[in-house]
Amino acid sequence: MSRRKKLQILIPFVMLLFLGAYAKHRLLDKKPISGTLSNKLMDETSGIAASSINPDVYYVHNDSGDTSRFFSITPEGKLKATIYFKGDKNKHLGVQDCEDIAVGPGPQKGKSYVYLGDIGDNAQNRKVITVYRFLENALWAQDTTAHAVPVAVNLKYPDGPKDAETLMIDPLEKLLYIVTKRGDTVAVYTSPLSYKANDTLTLTRHTKLFFPGFKPFKWITAGDISKDGQQILLKSYEKVYYWQRRPNEHVWDAMARKPRELPYTIEKQGEAIGFTPDGKGYYTTSEGVFSPIYYYDSPEK
Repeated sequence: MSRRKKLQILIPFVMLLFLGAYAKHRLLDKKPISGTLSNKLMDETSGIAASSINPDVYYVHNDSGDTSRFFSITPEGKLKATIYFKGDKNKHLGVQDCEDIAVGPGPQKGKSYVYLGDIGDNAQNRKVITVYRFLENALWAQDTTAHAVPVAVNLKYPDGPKDAETLMIDPLEKLLYIVTKRGDTVAVYTSPLSYKANDTLTLTRHTKLFFPGFKPFKWITAGDISKDGQQILLKSYEKVYYWQRRPNEHVWDAMARKPRELPYTIEKQGEAIGFTPDGKGYYTTSEGVFSPIYYYDSPEK
């Protein structure tokens, strides 16, 4: 049998297995649901990150097709604030494809910042990608419409354009992390958090990661680093991977070790994962109107 015919048989079979597993989780398995995204504005959710200054507040955002904004919600999915900002004036919507969000330190000591990654590139032809940084605001915990002032940094890959959906912040080494999405292996890149507005910087490539499975289900769609810098999460469409960081270890070195696979309810199009502020648990959610929000306990340290 030719390779092409084998693929024609195998691909539909794998898709049926994936859909069967998804249906089983949705209909039979115990669902660790904490809530549901409550507003139709949040219809293409692609990232989630915990606030560092507002208890029980998380930030989410939509991916391509939405304007330059993000949202604050409760763990139950109630919309609190819609935060608008001025993005790239050369883009019709201000942004192109925001794929992940993170919270961490920044230029002012003792302050907390939101980082929104306009890093998606399905065609893999963007010469630069952009990350927007915002100083966290206590008013974002209220039911409000807000406007935030971004500080943008433009980033280039040292080895050509890549598609990515994972943005993480390492609070210990003060580094911004991007993990690519596609391919048999994915790559890990970093850039310092100390940048000036509208800088254009070249990312540093550190390592490649291989995860078993079939494409596109094995593609990496989200990640997070706990606020103490000690735990790391990456997720694909069907699995969640976890590492505990060793003393004085770089995050990229930790991820080069074999990960632990954690519980995960397969979602319709799961592209968001984020730790709780204390690192004792994590949330996931998916694209789609009124998507459920799932909560899981982190492994005991």
